[in-house]
Amino acid sequence: MIDQLFEFVQNHPLLVAAFLMVLFAWIFYELRNSGASGVNSSEATQLINREDAVVVDIREANDFKAGHIAGARNIPQSKLDVRMTELNKVKDKPIIVVCKHGQSSGAAMGKLTTAGFERVIKLKGGITQWQTDGMPVVKK
Repeated sequence: MIDQLFEFVQNHPLLVAAFLMVLFAWIFYELRNSGASGVNSSEATQLINREDAVVVDIREANDFKAGHIAGARNIPQSKLDVRMTELNKVKDKPIIVVCKHGQSSGAAMGKLTTAGFERVIKLKGGITQWQTDGMPVVKK
């Protein structure tokens, strides 16, 4: 089996080189973005308690009222561009962006970062993961 692998490498050096380049590019991409993928529930709690992080819930108002993190501000993703000025007072604090499953918060992160907010982080798994981890929610 190993002999066949060496023979394949000798007979197809460009194919093997292309494979290795794609493999290393993928690994580099994953390592680079692993830190940007967000924080889990306990890390978010530490940011809120130690650094007075601001939680921005980008879900629609009905979902927000059904259950949200205590102290969170509801700015729906569809209105983020218009209401972003509400966050100017807390530009120096970490901002944790929360959505339903942790998938749509990346776009909001990008908008906030482009607007000059330095520490914007998303909650991995969104409010669903927060509740799965047994963390408290407030209902209004």
